[in-house]
Formats: sequence, C-alpha cells, structure tokens
Amino acid sequence: MKDSRRAEEPVLQKKYKEDDIMDYANMIDHTLLKADATKEQVKKLCEEAMEYGFHSVCVNSSFVYYCTQLLKDSDVKVCTVIGFPLGAMSTAGKAAEAKAAVKDGAQELDMVIHVGMIKSGDWDYVKQDIASVVEEAGEKAIVKVILETCLLTEEEKKTACRIAKEAGAAFVKTSTGFSTGGATAEDVALMRSVVGPEMGVKASGGIRSMDDARRMVEAGADRIGASAGIAIVKEQRGQ
Repeated sequence: MKDSRRAEEPVLQKKYKEDDIMDYANMIDHTLLKADATKEQVKKLCEEAMEYGFHSVCVNSSFVYYCTQLLKDSDVKVCTVIGFPLGAMSTAGKAAEAKAAVKDGAQELDMVIHVGMIKSGDWDYVKQDIASVVEEAGEKAIVKVILETCLLTEEEKKTACRIAKEAGAAFVKTSTGFSTGGATAEDVALMRSVVGPEMGVKASGGIRSMDDARRMVEAGADRIGASAGIAIVKEQRGQ
C-alpha cells in the first residue's frame, strides 16, 4: 500500500535574505497545532517560516514528513509535539511517536509531561517517561519538556524542571496553549532559576505581541512558541 506521506511534494524556495531576519525571528517556533489544520495551511506555515527566518515550524507529528520535504533546502527546522496535548498517553506510546517523528525528519520534539503522575507523586515514572523520548531522539533531535505550568504548584514546577534536566532534555517549556493558562514571565523566571544557563527555556501559550515576547525573553526564555510570530516580528520592524 502506498504511503501517502511519501508522495513527491514541492520544495519551497528560500525567500528571505539574511538581512531581513529580525532579532526575535530566530527564537520563534512558528506554530500550527489546531486539529483542523490542512496541508495547505501547513505549507503556508513553512513558506512563512522561510520568509521571516523563524527557527522552526511546530506541527503535529502527522505533518513532519511533509514539512521535512518542504523545508529541506532551508535553515528552518522541523519541530513536532509528542503526547500532545494532555501528556497522559503511555510511555511506550510517547516513545513510539518520537521514534516515528525522528524517522520522518523531526529535529525537535516538544513532549508533554505526565501531569497526573506528578500529582500522584510518582517522579520515577515522570523521569522515565521523559528519558524514553530522549532516548528515541538520540543525536538527531532535541527534546523540550512541556510542563503545563498552569496545572502545577511552584514546588511541582521546580521538581519537574530538575527531573527534565536529569532525564537529558534540552529545554523545559511552559505550556501547550491548550489548557487553562499559558506562559507567564514569573514561570519563565522560575524555570530559568532552576535549570540554570545550561538548559533552554521555551515560553509558549498566549504570546501574541512584541511586548509579550519581550517580557518572556527578559525573564529568561531563549525560545518562543507562537502562532502569532509574524505579528511579533512585524511589530518589531515597525510595520
């Protein structure tokens, strides 16, 4: 049976010039994670990412191969989500999704932590859950752990950051954008204080303006996840 993902797809041409890349553009994961996202919308996402010089496109895992083909002649990375948006799927399921995504070309994996196991106090499970995705990522992809900070206490956030670091993740990330709240500068600052300078911090969820992005960066974020990336860089450019 023919694998429809493997069909020949047009390769988009790199449209942007290095001089056009704004300061914040290369910090942005240009995101489209809606359930009804179409191939045409994903293609447009990739075109925009190249035009504005975003760090990556962040899509659901079914679109990874498609984006990999579209972006193969550009500097834009392909990021996907694992166990999204609840984080409550089995460890084996997360590992399998990560393995398939890496095979399809994903270079960054944003996995959702198991909030229920955190609330249960089963930190061994949480650590192994993260480590399983890190193992599948190997040297081909980096792993960002989505904490879903709006559901955690301050102590849970701190412990989750430490566990993610011990499990080998490259980043901790605030939010999915699909729960009861998004990124806050206070949470970003807390996460940065725990992980130190050796680990990345990604702010995601509800970041819609240049002021929002600036607050996150000033608090310690070195990556921004946003569907409003174009508005952010245009605002920075004064357009």
